Amino acid sequence: MPNKKKITLQTIADQMGLTVHTVSKALRGLPGMSEETRSEVIGLAARLGYRTKEQERGMAVERIPIYSSKPRRFAFIVPHEGLVFIHQKLYEGVQSRLAAFGHKLEMLFAPPGQGSEAAFDDWADTNGLHYTDGLFLTPMIAAKIEEQLLRLPVTKILLNYPPPAAQVDSLIWDVSSAVHQSVRYLLDRGHRRILYIGDIRLHRGFRLRWQAFQEAMNSAGLSAEEDRHLTRAGSKEWYTAMLSNLLIREKPTAILSGLEQDLAWVYYGCSLLGRHIPSDYSLIGLEHAPNAHLPDLTRPELPVKEVGVRGADRMLWRLSNPNLPYEHIRLQGGFHRGSTVLEAPAE
Repeated sequence: MPNKKKITLQTIADQMGLTVHTVSKALRGLPGMSEETRSEVIGLAARLGYRTKEQERGMAVERIPIYSSKPRRFAFIVPHEGLVFIHQKLYEGVQSRLAAFGHKLEMLFAPPGQGSEAAFDDWADTNGLHYTDGLFLTPMIAAKIEEQLLRLPVTKILLNYPPPAAQVDSLIWDVSSAVHQSVRYLLDRGHRRILYIGDIRLHRGFRLRWQAFQEAMNSAGLSAEEDRHLTRAGSKEWYTAMLSNLLIREKPTAILSGLEQDLAWVYYGCSLLGRHIPSDYSLIGLEHAPNAHLPDLTRPELPVKEVGVRGADRMLWRLSNPNLPYEHIRLQGGFHRGSTVLEAPAE
């Protein structure tokens, strides 16, 4: 771990070929450079363990220990089924933040959801979970396994929406606000017939997306009955047939795709009818990162990696403040206007 007292603005400036003044402005959020340069400066400062006086004062206010007498070991638990993009970005965020303090992060795959209590206990013992300093629990872990993990007598941070009455700190990107942002953007462009697409049952976050869509539509005096939207997963044939039927029957002018994996099916279903995005249907998609195939998709920006960074801070805070009330934090991102939403056609 670098000696933070020896890392200066000049160190960062020399490594990047910038002036000390530019580095200082980048770290303080002041204008005068591209966002790409600012991001590179912030990234290098984090890797070197450099913190501004403002950052250290903020951490002192939050009671987050800046220096530790010994490296700590944490476990990052991901679903048994494997990693998806959000787990990778969360891990990057948590790992980069903990590494700046000299701590270690180990990634572990959760056991299968259908296993017995004894199998879970064996898995926990084999991986030494009881001897870690804390656990980071990620989205999409089987409900039964998540419940067992939450019962372990170890400090935990849930990087997900918490289940009811869960005694755990949680952080998550705010999909409810993202959906409200999306609906408002479509309404402002004259769209009233908006088709929601996405499973609403499999995970807590999926249900919250649908609830937010209903609230946003109802606030505008518009209905959002489930049978008028595509809210269930199914086979390729069933899915495309349902989508085609809804497009013909409901005559939407815009589509809101609540899950990024449905975007390809949206384009495929439209193509079967000889229709296109955005000339026939405007489209907004909730994506966790820009899509290489749809780089200018109109979308709310979901701060996944930032949740990981803040989650690491919450872990260190909780270890220093074990008796304070639990906190549930939601991070809201911006909105990328993109090119897949047009003004609604006149009726």
